[in-house]
Amino acid sequence: MTKILILYFSRHGSTAEMANLIARGVESVEGVEAVLRTVADISTVCEKTADSIPAHGAIYATLDDLKSCDGLALGSPTHFGNMAAPLKYFIDQTTPLWLSSALQGKPAAVFTSSASMHGGHESTLLSMMLPLLHHGMLILGLPYSEAALRETSTGGTPYGASHWSLEQGGLSDHEKSLCRALGARLAKTAQRLKLSV
Repeated sequence: MTKILILYFSRHGSTAEMANLIARGVESVEGVEAVLRTVADISTVCEKTADSIPAHGAIYATLDDLKSCDGLALGSPTHFGNMAAPLKYFIDQTTPLWLSSALQGKPAAVFTSSASMHGGHESTLLSMMLPLLHHGMLILGLPYSEAALRETSTGGTPYGASHWSLEQGGLSDHEKSLCRALGARLAKTAQRLKLSV
């Protein structure tokens, strides 16, 4: 069984909704399992200890989740054109995986949600790609053969799935379609790479 880790941080629910849609896309591919994980929030004044199990949603990710996955979808809300601090904090703890090349050669994709149309969707997606490239992961985007990417007037980029949340509330049909397409593309790629080894 090929395993895709969908690792995200979500404060208001939009990024979590995207993660679930990506998981549906992943599991539309026979023989592939989606594993949803989140990260704990961080304090602005000191390191705090989070409960070991979140009150709701996905459980917290561990380095073993990353090490054992065959592919990764990484998601964050857009915070001033960058990924959210809790996700960056978790990624900064992955040095042991970098030293052992545990993620090298595995496919990865990114996704984000923003409250404003020009709030930095694309720069956030690019910021999430940087540590993945340092880990030697293979970055996947969304090709323009996805009709929703050409037709959307809300979120969606060739760099990964995105959502504009302020004006419309929930995800648009195009955004939902692109999330599922990204998940399926990641699953198929991970499966092919796993079979070729």
